[in-house]
Amino acid sequence: MSSSQTSTQCLILRGSSALSQFRLDKLYASLKQTAPNIQHIYAEFMHFAFSETTLSTNDQDTLKQILTYGPKSNTESPNGELFLVIPRIGTISPWASRATDIANNCGLDTLLRLERGIAYYVTTINGQLLSHAEKFAFKTAIYDRMTETVVYELQEAEKLYHSADPKPLSSIDILQGGKAALDNANNEMGLALSPDEVEYLLENYRKMGRNPTDVELMMFAQANSEHCRHKIFNADWVIDGVQQDISLFGMIRNTHQLNPGNTVVAYSDNSSIVQGQKTKRFYPQQNAYTFVEEDMHYLMKVETHNHPTAISPFAGAATGAGGEIRDEGATGIGSKPKAGLTGFSVSNLNLPDFTQPWEKPYGKPSRIATPLQIMLDGPLGGAAYNNEFGRPNIAGYFRTFELESNNEVRGYHKPIMLAGGVGNISDIHSHKNAIPAGAALIQLGGPAMLIGLGGGAASSMDTGANTENLDFDSVQRGNPELQRRAQEVIDRCWQMGDNNPILSIHDVGAGGISNAFPELVNDAKVGAIFQLRNVNNEEPGMSPRELWSNEAQERYVMAVAKENLTLFEDICARERCPFAIVGVATEDRHLTVEDSHFGNKPVDMELSVLLGKPPKMTRDVNSTSKQLQTFDTRNIDLTEAVARVLRLPGVADKTFLITIGDRSVTGLIARDQMVGPWQIPVADVAVTLAGYETNVGEAFAIGEKSPLALIDAPASGRMAIGEAITNIAASWISDIGNLKLSANWMAPAGHPGEDAALFDTVKAVGMELCPALGISIP
Repeated sequence: MSSSQTSTQCLILRGSSALSQFRLDKLYASLKQTAPNIQHIYAEFMHFAFSETTLSTNDQDTLKQILTYGPKSNTESPNGELFLVIPRIGTISPWASRATDIANNCGLDTLLRLERGIAYYVTTINGQLLSHAEKFAFKTAIYDRMTETVVYELQEAEKLYHSADPKPLSSIDILQGGKAALDNANNEMGLALSPDEVEYLLENYRKMGRNPTDVELMMFAQANSEHCRHKIFNADWVIDGVQQDISLFGMIRNTHQLNPGNTVVAYSDNSSIVQGQKTKRFYPQQNAYTFVEEDMHYLMKVETHNHPTAISPFAGAATGAGGEIRDEGATGIGSKPKAGLTGFSVSNLNLPDFTQPWEKPYGKPSRIATPLQIMLDGPLGGAAYNNEFGRPNIAGYFRTFELESNNEVRGYHKPIMLAGGVGNISDIHSHKNAIPAGAALIQLGGPAMLIGLGGGAASSMDTGANTENLDFDSVQRGNPELQRRAQEVIDRCWQMGDNNPILSIHDVGAGGISNAFPELVNDAKVGAIFQLRNVNNEEPGMSPRELWSNEAQERYVMAVAKENLTLFEDICARERCPFAIVGVATEDRHLTVEDSHFGNKPVDMELSVLLGKPPKMTRDVNSTSKQLQTFDTRNIDLTEAVARVLRLPGVADKTFLITIGDRSVTGLIARDQMVGPWQIPVADVAVTLAGYETNVGEAFAIGEKSPLALIDAPASGRMAIGEAITNIAASWISDIGNLKLSANWMAPAGHPGEDAALFDTVKAVGMELCPALGISIP
């Protein structure tokens, strides 16, 4: 027992063995070349209990019972050089969030946090301490530098809990410093503001006669980032000197304008909603589970989470899946996620001792993970989140690609991490309601934490353009168990039918609540007054900017009428889901954030300045001609060619990516990836049932042909749609017009010729192919 600097008590408790023999053998093998002097490694969990006062003997006994978990394994007496892997100082691990909650619910009210690390004890062949090089090699092998820290004494873990006073608000002095001051803030804070946006902000704050706060600038950057506002897709285009008469988004909307049939909601919510039918849904009514017949629609959403997955693959892919699940649950005024899909595109794997003839080590930025690390950890992160939340993943793709051509290398050092899925929503809940003045504005779900700060702007920047510390800041972490609790609250609300207390709901993603709350009230054409210190907060030392804009996961924002607050509170208490009333809606379309701690207003601006009409982007670009070479087949050995194709990850068996995830939870899965008595993963389409007493449902499939863009960009778009259609044709669909597409477009904007190629691809799909087929992209 020891005391930290803040007088908080820290109790250190040993746990069980942390690594299986398989994991230990794998670790030994990875260190054979770099640390040959290592003789023995022992790893065990180490727990750190932070409390206001010293825990009583009874409380310590209770805590020890709680911490007796997992498979029984032999423990050893600690011996050797200690390497203690703990969460990054200043962060809170998902394990800590869950464990602390469990301990508090078990009566340990004075427990502030329960955290876990892994203590590695290393002995050497010569009995000496590891050399500096061996120490570095071992440290590198046992931790994720983006989410973890290695310390060398148990007492150093006391730094994990630090109760600090909030950092103050700051302002950027543009009245004196002008544009230079704002440019400097833009770079230091990683805001990714364009020159036009800098001028826009200067003009508006000069009209207000005051300096912007750092809270307002960060909020503006997130709300108007490429990630959130799709500026390129809404831009005006000039190609080869010719003004184009339609935007990229306009061409996509064209598909819906020509074929609006069976689409209930398009472009205006967190997911698209497609016409369904009467279905008997199974859920509790009046304290008993029963079948309730109602008009039920389908919803679909597919998005990417590329930047966080490049920085920290497990956490990035996990929160990618989590964010997409929240989109499905926050559609209309409450909906139900059902089944998911996932996909990865990475550069060549360069497997140790299995390098393929087409692979060359081209190098990468130091701050991003290798393709192999991404594919070892990313799929596990996505699968873990889906598994723990309780959603099956029943479709996906995996591609590796890296090619040197015309003195440049094309590949996926910044990976594609695709997350998508389908769900259901009642017809009466498909549209958001008006928010009256006086309605409570609520944050549902997890607490604010200093993670993911600036992720929306960071993901809008070129990989490597951000500073390394800001890349660390944009790393996120997921807690699927807490998100499940929040989804249960949403489920209880929509299951009340016409009495659903939710007026409107949004998920919290890029930009945190600084983006979600303004979006919530702006869509309803109202304003709001928020109390910053009402935000559920796990880290009191955060500045107002950090508290308002962090991207802590598992959060939703919603509006609930005053008369329904007691009902909503009761539902949250039943599901043990945290919530906080952060603000109130106002008729005046003004956005105010008040800080009772400092007695000031970190945000005080019109919504029209934040979300009205910031400068519209203009893309003035040129097309380029491709220098293509004829494919020479003369010296190809057929046997060798077949062997190479079968070894290509895009062709090879994907079982290792499938069996890590649950494929049957909910009991509504009719077709997963595995086919036939030998369960071979060759299914073209995923199929789910609409209900337990019906033989209709949803089918979805993926089309992906991105490498073709190096030859003919529009062809890659057409072929991707063709592949999706031929894949989904394996299910029975009566009319091609019933198909709906969700399209994800990625291009290295700004690279010579790429913007024009993107425009041509969207045109080929939105103005030509989809209209000809009679299908839409809602």
